Amino acid sequence: MRNTILHSIAALLPLAALTAARAQAVEPSLAAPRDLVVTAARLFDSRSGKLVDRPQVLIRDGRVVEVGRVGDAAPDGVERLDLPGMTLLPGLIDMHTHIDSDPAYGGYTYLQFGDRFWSMLAVKHARQTLDAGFTTIRNVGADAWNDVGLRQAIDEGQLPGPRIVGAGYAFGATGGHCDSTFFPPSMAQKNPYNADSPEQGRQRVRELRKYGAQVIKICATGGVFSRNTEPGQQQLSLQDMQAIVAEAHQWGLRVAAHAHGAAGIKDAIRAGVDTIEHASLIDEEGIRLAKQHGTWLSMDIYNTDYTQAEGKKNGVLEDNLRKDREVADLQRENFRRAHAAGVKMVYGTDSGVYPHGLNGRQFAVMTRYGMSAAQAIQSATSNAAEALGRNDVGIVEKGRWGDLIAVAGDPTQDVRLLESVPVVIKGGEVVKDAR
Repeated sequence: MRNTILHSIAALLPLAALTAARAQAVEPSLAAPRDLVVTAARLFDSRSGKLVDRPQVLIRDGRVVEVGRVGDAAPDGVERLDLPGMTLLPGLIDMHTHIDSDPAYGGYTYLQFGDRFWSMLAVKHARQTLDAGFTTIRNVGADAWNDVGLRQAIDEGQLPGPRIVGAGYAFGATGGHCDSTFFPPSMAQKNPYNADSPEQGRQRVRELRKYGAQVIKICATGGVFSRNTEPGQQQLSLQDMQAIVAEAHQWGLRVAAHAHGAAGIKDAIRAGVDTIEHASLIDEEGIRLAKQHGTWLSMDIYNTDYTQAEGKKNGVLEDNLRKDREVADLQRENFRRAHAAGVKMVYGTDSGVYPHGLNGRQFAVMTRYGMSAAQAIQSATSNAAEALGRNDVGIVEKGRWGDLIAVAGDPTQDVRLLESVPVVIKGGEVVKDAR
């Protein structure tokens, strides 16, 4: 055993040397952050949902060290970024992305490309997402560990992109929404992490965590963009989900459940799932349970605008477009009802079903269905950080990452300003300035 380990270490030494060499060749734009003072006309306080006039934010070594007012003392020689007339906000958080998916290749059209094609596209999508002002994402399902590898490259400073909380593979029952459902038996296609019992569910959590998952994503019901499943069908039992949640929580991981159907939503909440994704067909009992248990809803109420307009051209099958049409208005009205009842909500877009970089378009739809602009922004900042269990993002305050965005004007009066973000700062580095 010892010899095997030594041989393994020896084999890795050349790789370690190469990694060290690459680390010294990082692009200047990805170098270690310097001290930075940022001033603006206003700052959105995501705790209160109110604006603070004439803020001054000092960032050191990537972290906020002081939030004061314009004119406060600042270190000599510090770099300054003055943004007159603009509003500062925390870097935005999208709680439901698929960073290696591209909606331009719907239905079976994606089969014309090799497996690594999607890994390469994920790099472009990460940059588009960051440029859109989303400095943190929760990626709830990828292929071939693409989100884990991308996160590692971004964290190492090798690529620009948001902070990624990744699930690796999403999983569920054999033949369910998270399985491979588009092929005949002769092709033997399946999700390698299917779970068909509580014991298998526990094992899948352990395996996924082992290889880098930071959140567990399960499919409790059928879905829109799978074959031979209907959104309302429950596909994991209460006992399955209880085992998965218990195992994940034991390891310190939170659980997100894809759940369109009312029965699956309610059992996921009873099982202790942390966030319900889509929640399209939630009923009054489900709303009551979500409020009682403090469960977060992540409802992607923008993307149907894109899928209905562009899906057929992109190759999406008619059966999938049919399901999308059937749940769209129901989901939006249930969003209104859940919000009015006081259920906790986070901002999740399902980007990858529509193009990455357009993440900010959902804000306006959320206000159309009952939220104030400030509440919509909180769903993508302080609420999202709380749902992630993170105390380092989502709020501009001492000790958190220096992740900021800036828009011209007041987004609490015109939330569509967040559809095109001109200034993005991540960890104290100005990664975009398109004023």
